[in-house]
Amino acid sequence: MVTIIIIIITCLVSIYFTGNKKGISKMMFNAYLVWYGKQWYRMLSSGLVHAGIAHLAFNMLTLYFFGPIVEEYFSYYFGVTMGKAVFIFFYISAIAVASLADLWKFRDNPGYNALGASGAVSAVLFAAILFEPTMGISIFFVPFFIPAYIFAPLYLAYCWYMAKANVDNIGHTAHFCGALYGLVFPLVFKPQIFTDLLNYYLY
Repeated sequence: MVTIIIIIITCLVSIYFTGNKKGISKMMFNAYLVWYGKQWYRMLSSGLVHAGIAHLAFNMLTLYFFGPIVEEYFSYYFGVTMGKAVFIFFYISAIAVASLADLWKFRDNPGYNALGASGAVSAVLFAAILFEPTMGISIFFVPFFIPAYIFAPLYLAYCWYMAKANVDNIGHTAHFCGALYGLVFPLVFKPQIFTDLLNYYLY
């Protein structure tokens, strides 16, 4: 599956750069260097490096569980071969799209950096929620499953609040934007999905 290939590549690159601060600094997202230095590659390379093994593991486990769901639906709607290509484009573009708001917000702040595939993973998670809104989602340390249609608005509200509060070093804005992209992308490229979902869940 394409998901497995993405996970393997991301893990190999992330582990390779672990402890290499100079290498990571050249890969991570820096809005100032992207905007004024024209280092546009950082919009994508940032999704290949992580802050540590725990950060990498959390993102890749989430991708492992929900990526195949999106792959399967893309294959259904676009055909197997094209579906895989669309999934690759979706994931790669999500890395960049998730950082667009931060690019604008922090373009004059040379000290703002971000790294990790969290934005793209959020996009995959929410695309899966779009296709399977009644599935159960498990959160670490919570001993029960939360219906996806309840988890989704709670997650978005949390990301929005934490982005405004700005009390930690987590890219909540990227998570929020990635999640929205995950909902919008399938509907834009295949509007039939919207009517199919309505017919399935309402009739």
